[in-house]
This record gives sequence, structure tokens and C-alpha cells, in this order.
Amino acid sequence: MSFARTSMAGSWFTKLRMRRSKSNKPLPEPSSSSSKTRLNCDANNMERKRFDSLESWSMILDSENVETWEASKEDQEEWTADLSQLFIGNKFASGAHSRIYRGIYKQRAVAVKMVRIPNQNEERRTLLEQQFKSEVALLSRLFHPNIVQFIAACKKPPVYCIITEYMSQGTLRMYLNKKEPYSLSIETVLRLALDISRGMEYLHSQGVIHRDLKSNNLLLNDEMRVKVADFGTSCLETRCRETKGNMGTYRWMAPEMIKEKPYTRKVDVYSFGIVLWELTTALLPFQGMTPVQAAFAVAEKNERPPVPASCQPALAHLIKRCWSANPSKRPDFSDIVSTLERYDECVKEGLPLTHHSGLVTKNFIIERLKGCVPMSSSIPVNA
Repeated sequence: MSFARTSMAGSWFTKLRMRRSKSNKPLPEPSSSSSKTRLNCDANNMERKRFDSLESWSMILDSENVETWEASKEDQEEWTADLSQLFIGNKFASGAHSRIYRGIYKQRAVAVKMVRIPNQNEERRTLLEQQFKSEVALLSRLFHPNIVQFIAACKKPPVYCIITEYMSQGTLRMYLNKKEPYSLSIETVLRLALDISRGMEYLHSQGVIHRDLKSNNLLLNDEMRVKVADFGTSCLETRCRETKGNMGTYRWMAPEMIKEKPYTRKVDVYSFGIVLWELTTALLPFQGMTPVQAAFAVAEKNERPPVPASCQPALAHLIKRCWSANPSKRPDFSDIVSTLERYDECVKEGLPLTHHSGLVTKNFIIERLKGCVPMSSSIPVNA
């Protein structure tokens, strides 16, 4: 039976459908305010068309406008960009409310994420402003080789921008789209997975939950190293409970978040499990399903993408631990990094991978080969 015809049981899914229907077909306003509503909608549509008709949003930040758009002293932050040093080039990515351009800032190649803040839709404006403030606050305090480097930002209504280092090879999803299924070598899988897990280990050590970890938010540089990016929906773990609704992208979203239940940093571990599956297959998770169908399959049927028989058993074991339905059974990123480092060492030594340690007599060999050679299952390395 197709998911399109499946009975959409569960209160979370009912709420989801209600939210979607409300966003697509707003309920009619009382007759007394209908004309005002139409005027607001018309103004919002005109504003959107005006911006979309611009050849580039970067026109708003042209040098001739810099003097008139200088931030007031109270708006100045240590991260405020010097727009006279910013040169914006071609657009290379876009979203519903943002566009990303190549650029040069103080003689350095950068990416410029520009967010259009609508004037008419107060709810949307407030949300986008909060996301901008949160992303800048988090990015400006993060310093790690596997976290995209923040450089500067500016608030020039109706456009806000965030300037980061330029990652020349695009997203991990773009990279995987060019690969044949199951074609990545184990060496490549481990190298990319280690970059991601090290970045996430650092992020969690700073008390930050990403909440939208996916292959589209993982960027590659010239050396094909991965950096975690896009912190628009991230939050401090101590404050995440204040956020209503679910965050992230359904194909990578943990079941507890889909159901809008209380969650912890382990939602990122679940998402990493999906990304690790992507690395081993080069496929899009839940391909053939809509995002909503994928969410229903995960939350109500406890389904996961099929792990191929060709996947290394040790990696398959790690993937399944990461996307466990029970968050407490998912490993921390410190454990994931340690496990992947052992696997990487085994591959370099030409030894087989397994998630158990070796039973041999010499202590040196035990330490050297830990996690590499087959053994009895009575002494697991990972709890």
C-alpha cells in the first residue's frame, strides 16, 4: 500500500496537515477586515515581485548606498561588516527567503548569505530576524576546522547578510549526486564522516544543538574537507525547549522531533546516522517518498532507509545505533569520533572492521588492533 493512501494516524500528523492546509489556504477573515487582508496580501505580493525582479539582491548593497545605509552606533556590533570592503559576485544558491552569492571581502573569497526580511508579514519578519540573530550569535563564537568560519554580518533592512568563508566544492549532497550509488571507497567514507563528527563533537561541547544536520548543510572546500554550516535553526541546548514546533528537514529529522516531543542533542546523532547512510550509498534518504511520507514512515512505522548488504558490517552497526528510535541508545559524538578513528586506523593497516575488540594475548597488540579483528561478542567495545 502506498504512503499516499495510508491512513494518516497520529495526532502529530493531524496537526501537520492542519498547519499545511492553513499555510496553503488561509481561513477567510471576517467580512469587516477582508478588505484590509486583501490589501496586506497585495502589498506583500508586490514587495516579493519587486525583489524578485531585481537582477541581484546585491544591488541593495552597492557601494553608492553604503554611506546612507551605515548602521547607527547602537546597531554596531563587533561583527558588523565594512560594506566598502565587500564585493558581491554571482548567485550560486537560493532558498525561499535567502540567496547565497560568491564575493570578496577584504581581499578574501567569501560566501554572502542574504536574507530578505518582509515588511508586510510580521510573523515571518520576526522569525527571520530571530534566525539571523541566532545564527550570527552562534557562528561568531564557534572556532573549529570542521565548522564553517564566520567572518562578518550586516543588517541593512530589508536585507540582512551573513559573510562566511567560501567553500568552493559546494554541498555534500551536490558531491554525492555526481557519484554512482555505492561507489565511495571506505577510506573516503571514513574521512568525510570523521570531518562531520568532529565538527559536531565540538558543536555539542559548546552546548549547541544544530537541529538541521543534513548533506545540504555540509560544505566541502578545495581539499575536500567537510565543514558543518547553516545554523539558522540551531539553538543553545538550555534554550531549545523554548522553541515551539519541530525544526529541521523531515528526511533527516529524529522521530521525537517529528512528533514534537521533548528532545536532546541526540536529535543531531540521529541525523548523522542518516548522513552516514548517505555516504555509504550516495543516495537520497527515503527516495521516492515525499518529505511528509518520510516523516510518517519514521515516526509511525519506525522505518529507516535500507542498509545495503555491501555496507561494511561495522559501519552498518554504527548507523543503526545512531538512528535508534530510543535517543538514550544513540552514542555521543565523542564515541562516534573514537569509533571512526579506530575504523580509519584499521583501514590504513589493511585490517578488517568490526565493532568488537580483539582477543589476543599481548597487551600491545590488543591496544593496536582494538576494534579491528573479529572476536567473541562477550566483550563489546561500546556500551
